[in-house]
Amino acid sequence: MKNPNFLSPAFVSVLCGLAVASLSCRKKEVVKIESVVPVYEVAPELLSNQLEGVPGAVYASQVDSPIHWQPWTKESLERARNAGRLVFCVIAMPQQPDFERILALLAGNPAVVDAINSFYVPVLVDGDAAREMGLLTADLCSEIKKPLQLPLLVWMTPDVNPVAWIPATSRDAGRLADLFFQSHSMVKETWENDPAYVKNNSTLDNAQRRARIEQRKIANVVSEDPATDVVRSIRRLASLYDPYSRSFDEAGGLFPASSIELMAAAAVHPGLPDEVRSRCVKTTRNLMEDLLQSAMFDPLDGGVFMAKRANSWSLPAFVRGCPGQARVAVTLLQAYRATGDPKVKEAALGLIRFAEISYGTPEGLFSVGFEGVSDPVDWMWSVEEIEKVLPAEDARWWIKATGMRGLGNLPSEADPLRKYFRENTLSLSKTVAEIAAAESQPEEEFALRFESVREKLLEVRNKRLGEVSKDSCSHASSTFRMVSAYAAAFGATGDEEYRTKAVDLLTRSREAFGDGQKLRNFSKESAPPVGAGRAFLYAVALQAALDVATITSDDHWLIWSEDLATTAAELFSGDGFLKECPDDAKLIDLPVTDLLMLFDDSTAGLVSMAECRLEELGRPLVKSFSELATPMPLYSLDRPILHTDLLLATLARHFKVVVVAGEDISPEMKNAIQRLPMRVIQRRPARSDDEMIRVGSVKVILPGGESRLVDSPAALEEAVLPSPGK
Repeated sequence: MKNPNFLSPAFVSVLCGLAVASLSCRKKEVVKIESVVPVYEVAPELLSNQLEGVPGAVYASQVDSPIHWQPWTKESLERARNAGRLVFCVIAMPQQPDFERILALLAGNPAVVDAINSFYVPVLVDGDAAREMGLLTADLCSEIKKPLQLPLLVWMTPDVNPVAWIPATSRDAGRLADLFFQSHSMVKETWENDPAYVKNNSTLDNAQRRARIEQRKIANVVSEDPATDVVRSIRRLASLYDPYSRSFDEAGGLFPASSIELMAAAAVHPGLPDEVRSRCVKTTRNLMEDLLQSAMFDPLDGGVFMAKRANSWSLPAFVRGCPGQARVAVTLLQAYRATGDPKVKEAALGLIRFAEISYGTPEGLFSVGFEGVSDPVDWMWSVEEIEKVLPAEDARWWIKATGMRGLGNLPSEADPLRKYFRENTLSLSKTVAEIAAAESQPEEEFALRFESVREKLLEVRNKRLGEVSKDSCSHASSTFRMVSAYAAAFGATGDEEYRTKAVDLLTRSREAFGDGQKLRNFSKESAPPVGAGRAFLYAVALQAALDVATITSDDHWLIWSEDLATTAAELFSGDGFLKECPDDAKLIDLPVTDLLMLFDDSTAGLVSMAECRLEELGRPLVKSFSELATPMPLYSLDRPILHTDLLLATLARHFKVVVVAGEDISPEMKNAIQRLPMRVIQRRPARSDDEMIRVGSVKVILPGGESRLVDSPAALEEAVLPSPGK
């Protein structure tokens, strides 16, 4: 049965008719039915909130809720079955903290709380940790012709067959209780009148859902000429940017990190046509200019916001987290390779510093960085406020440098209702050095002045935002992302401190998140549905291990990456699908797979890139596993922005650039090899089947088989990272 909010009156009449017919049948066979009436038992655990001690920011945020939340475990479902109750499930993600407000509204309504606690078993699901459930929300929203919105409220049977569902956002705040009771009353009545009907119908619905998911996989046609098609996709991706309107079509509201990384890699790739590289570098430069000068990058603390609220980068959705900071840092460092713009590199290193300050945990790892939702106005400023907080001379140059205006600096398309009249978001179009020059002041002296102003304004803003509880739960995916950010920072800067941080953090991560040969989502042990690592986590860990192996030339990390790949193949391949959830953690009987970039990089894209890198090193993935992730589907040609991670892997595979190190290369050459971009350029030691390589030399094998010997770091960089037009 689909969402009751979308049932037609005719179908509701049918349901009522079925209920009446069922009741009349029971009147004729009273004795028979009474003899089989099941005996239900409400377990003591269902009488109170059971989230205490469950790892993860989503669960920790609801420990004190009056709703009797249960964790996403087999035991919770079994207790619902024994109690004869439906499950009221909320799927939320810490990266989309709006869920906290929705749950607070539910918990703040005594009638809603009573209905949930007395009639259902309420179960909370962290859709990031239980990634298969987060991915499933897209299918469920599509079925009711709604865009993907979280959190998703789902009524389901104890057998995990969805009965009804509604997405909820802040826009629904004023009518959330009405929405809940509208669905609750219909679900409750149908369940009480004929639970067998609800069970049977939801089982059939889920079977049809399973068939649709399987059919999508079968219907996917893969490219027969991926080399040609990946170039077409890159051209199409670059064409989505309009340099006149400064807009990037189809990007939606998210920061286009993966798209920028792909175009930046293509811009300096020696195997691509010159016109493709030229177009990509222009688009990369334009996007960097647009974004770095926008309010997406916070000049007060150095962090980046991961989405915008309207059609302009001038008005961010003021939400951040560790995975996003690390992901954008890697993107910017690749863009720095393509553009040579020092502002891009400095912004990337600023994101790493921000993540270290904001998301480090006592274990020396990183949290996902859940911060809750705040009022957008708390992040904005009026000219009068700046003039009140700062001395007149500092207020003058700060207002000018950040583009503030007396009537507000938000363009009409970002704030058509003038909700934020006289408010300004902050952005810096110039570097501190450029502002100092405009003020005719020495850079070093002005830098101290700028820092003083920044600290004053940050203190004022933090007071407005109020005390924010720090998320101290070490989170595997976030931590592995930071490993890759450190590795990329070493490559771009040559600073040994970043290499040391990458190695140390990966060492701690392997210990904290390792569970025998497997991985887990959190450093703290928990039930498999909550804590068992999904395919996406293995893919991110594989990426981090290979990144560290690249910057260290240490076989220890290659061996671990091979172990991870073998374990992943055992856990996540079967029935022709790249499974997202391991069998011991699986609660819903659906073949959920992660083939496109719904929330982040896709599992398929990350595995495909890992396969490419391991293959060149002579450590290929199990064939049955690699075949699930490496093909390039034809639909990626139409929507390249949803498949940029897979396109990047396809570029690396079919336009292969390999750096082969001969014996006794100098420390300078070894360091130069280690500092090359981590993913698109492959590297390996010379093998017996390689043509003669001079001692101390490096052979570069370019797409098409052309090769050249290089003897210096400068020659190596020019060979594998040609500037556009060369």
